[in-house]
Amino acid sequence: MTFSQPILASWLLIACGVISLLVLLLALAQRPWRELLADRGLQHRWLAASVAVVLLWQLRAQSVDWLTLHLMLTALLTLLFKAPLALVTNLLANLSLVVLGKAGWPLLGVNVLITGVIPVAIVVSVWRIVDRYLPDNLMLFLFVCGFFGAALAALGTGLAGLGLVMLAASDPGAVYLAQEYALFLPLLMPSEAFLTGMLLSVLMVYHPAWVATFNDHRYIDTK
Repeated sequence: MTFSQPILASWLLIACGVISLLVLLLALAQRPWRELLADRGLQHRWLAASVAVVLLWQLRAQSVDWLTLHLMLTALLTLLFKAPLALVTNLLANLSLVVLGKAGWPLLGVNVLITGVIPVAIVVSVWRIVDRYLPDNLMLFLFVCGFFGAALAALGTGLAGLGLVMLAASDPGAVYLAQEYALFLPLLMPSEAFLTGMLLSVLMVYHPAWVATFNDHRYIDTK
């Protein structure tokens, strides 16, 4: 989901913009371009994935004037390229909505926060739990990180958007509409989880080296 019109208070838009900017600067401080420039194959994969996400985001369902629904694929990007590059792709996708007039510039920060920062943080947390505390099992990685992680990321995005509307919506009717939208979250989560899990499972079977968070030696070669 993304906001299409500025129905939130100005102070909240500014706060979300500052938070998103700080997180993006922190991600860039990890210097993800070093690995990107050193690996031509990674360049092609990341650019192709970024273009695909930008195009997919143009296919959106307009539920109300100020809110649109669409698949994010942020969880998949995080698992494939790790958090810094996933956030850059998310920024590019949100910028494409602004450039095409589907979202206003004041909404860039809040949209990056709810569609990028929050789902990336959730997926990274799930991945770290699997990596550190769960057995080295390929199916466990796939279902917990891919399916469950993507569903949880979609839930986090929806609840974050609902929370922001309830916190500082300029239109009283927006709160009611946001609460109605929350009822659709159980329907949106499976689609995000299925697409992410399906694509992740194909890549783990045929090109496990493409999944940056997946250690094929640890999960496959040692079995």
